[in-house]
This record gives sequence, C-alpha cells and structure tokens, in this order.
Amino acid sequence: MSGHSHWATIKRAKGAADAKKGKIFSKLGKEITIVVKAKGGDPNTNPTLRTLIAKAKAAQMPNDNIDRAIKKGTGELESATLVDAVYEGIKGGIAIVCTVLTDNKNRAAAEVSNVFKKNGTELAKQGAAARLFDRMGQVVIPAAGGLDEDKVMEAALEAGAEDVVSEDGGFTVKCQCADFTAVLEAIKAAGIAVDEENSSERTLIPNMVAPVSDVAVARAINKFTDMLEDLEDVQDVYTNMETTDEVDAALEAEG
Repeated sequence: MSGHSHWATIKRAKGAADAKKGKIFSKLGKEITIVVKAKGGDPNTNPTLRTLIAKAKAAQMPNDNIDRAIKKGTGELESATLVDAVYEGIKGGIAIVCTVLTDNKNRAAAEVSNVFKKNGTELAKQGAAARLFDRMGQVVIPAAGGLDEDKVMEAALEAGAEDVVSEDGGFTVKCQCADFTAVLEAIKAAGIAVDEENSSERTLIPNMVAPVSDVAVARAINKFTDMLEDLEDVQDVYTNMETTDEVDAALEAEG
C-alpha cells in the first residue's frame, strides 16, 4: 500500500458551484453519448454507462439531461459527431495533458493552443508529456467515521485493484481500466461509500511526479489548468505536479 500522496490534486475536480454545473453536465453528457454509441443504451448490459449515470446523478445532473444524452447516443435524438483528441505540453518541468471531446477539432486545437501560449509554453509532440502518466481506473473513497482500512484493502485487492492509497482519511483505489467496474462494485457491495463523481474508469495517474515547493509556481500551474478546464471542449486536465504540505496550506489560505 502506498503512503500519503498529493496527486489527489492532479486531476483537479471541478467545483460544485452553480457557475460550473453547466460545464460539468456538458462534459458528462458527451461522455454518456459516446459510450452509448459504442456499447448501447441499456445500463444493465453496459457497465460503463451504468457508472456514468451514477456519476452524473452524484453531480446532480437532471434526469432529463441524462435521458437526452442517452437518446443522442442511440440515435433517437440528433447529435453532432464527436471526436476525441489529446493535447499536451511541459511548463517548467511540469507535464500537462488535456483531453478533448469536440464536434470541431480545428476549433478545439486553436483554443487549447491559445491557452498554452498565454501561459508561456507551446503544445508538445504527442507523447512528450503523456509518457509520464499511466492510464488507469480510479475509485475514490471519501473519509468517513469508522472506515475500516483492512475492509477497504480486502474488497479492493480481491476484485483486482493494483494499489490502495491512503489520502486525508479516505482512500484512492487504482486498478486497470478493464477491472474498474468489478473493483467499484466489489467496494460498494462491501458496504463502503464511494465518491461516484470523482471516480473514473479511465484517468491518467503520474508514473513520475514533479515536486513543487514554490507557491508561485503552483499558483501559475493551477491558473493554467483552470483556463484549460474553462474551454467548452475540454473534458479533463492532468498534471504531474506534486506540491508540498506548505504549498497546499498557502494556496488554501489564499482561497
């Protein structure tokens, strides 16, 4: 079992503020539509869809929005053709990877490139930053009174998880993408509460971190990733920045 890790902040979760909800719903809607097109619209036979529906409900996405996204995937409602893309770069030794799902790849590329330039860097060749991450599944277990570490370990590892990381009283369970559904359902079957909104069948986890002890550097990277996340077509932004406790405290104090 790994020790405490700051990479919980690597995939910077979007807040629950009303100003962000539209972006969150749009992102989840696109993911649902793509999964339905690929694997069908029945959550009983499409475990990825089942997971996304649970994630959408955890984010308080209205049922009507979920239904529309499913119907776009099945063809019952008209929808634009969505394509995915990955853009990446390195700023001051810190890797940044940005995933996109868009109906206009040229627009998305231009907007992402513009944000990179505004932050003093350029898009890198494919693999330059992505090689510093592993694509894995991730189940997030929030801190809770009476949470039994042995119970978490047993449920997760027996279902195929590769690692269980203790973080701020809770746990992050890492597994191969193909094992995500089995691991998630085993943990839930053990009576352990899961943070559905921040769990993911496919996420990027650093295999090499970039330690940051300078508040100004961390602040600049956070601003950079926030600008990317605000773009309409961006789904997720990842960085391998690992901040110290002192930097975390300073940033939290700034609000």
